[in-house]
Amino acid sequence: MIRVILTDIEGTTSSISFVHDVLFPYAAEHLPEFIRKHWDSPEVSEQLDGVAKESGADREDAGALIEALQGWIREDRKATSLKALQGMVWEQGYQQGELNGHIYEDAAQYLQHWHDRGLRLYVYSSGSAKAQKLIFGFTTSGDFTPFFSGYFDTRIGGKREPEAYRNILEELGVEGATVLFLSDVEAELVAAEAAGMKTAWLIRDGDLPETERFVARDFAEVDAALLRKR
Repeated sequence: MIRVILTDIEGTTSSISFVHDVLFPYAAEHLPEFIRKHWDSPEVSEQLDGVAKESGADREDAGALIEALQGWIREDRKATSLKALQGMVWEQGYQQGELNGHIYEDAAQYLQHWHDRGLRLYVYSSGSAKAQKLIFGFTTSGDFTPFFSGYFDTRIGGKREPEAYRNILEELGVEGATVLFLSDVEAELVAAEAAGMKTAWLIRDGDLPETERFVARDFAEVDAALLRKR
């Protein structure tokens, strides 16, 4: 029986275009000023240490570090230090009212519905835990953070690595068969299944693939097929 739902964000609960056309450009525009303004902040400094180590840039050269980060944004690189810094910049944007998180109508409906039915909800995304809380905390449909019990990012492991899902199960203290993972990326589903989780492949647009894996257009289909018997 499914007792826990673990969900991706981009392409699953929220539009891919929102992330790529709104969040990434916002970070690219505001990151340079943010880094220079908060250069001596311990929180920022820690992440810049990581940028320097991973990129090989001079730790004391702000321009080189910013250039590395801008390149990573263009590549959509899953660097933990980048994701953490983006989360800080987005927090500023959300709090100033310049950003509002996108959430699909069906996702908004069923996240609340599943929470009210006693399911434990968690997020697993390549974006930092801070960024995850922001996108759900400042959506155009309200604050959804009260429905979630926790957030996982790449610090737990890469999303295409079975070990990451085993780490999540260990942290949650549950069996894999009690967890349903929702994602729009098949490779992530394969990794979750290797750890023993149940999965649902969200394909919101385009043709459906020929596959034996469970595929859904939206959360209503997930609920009807996998969760309604609870």
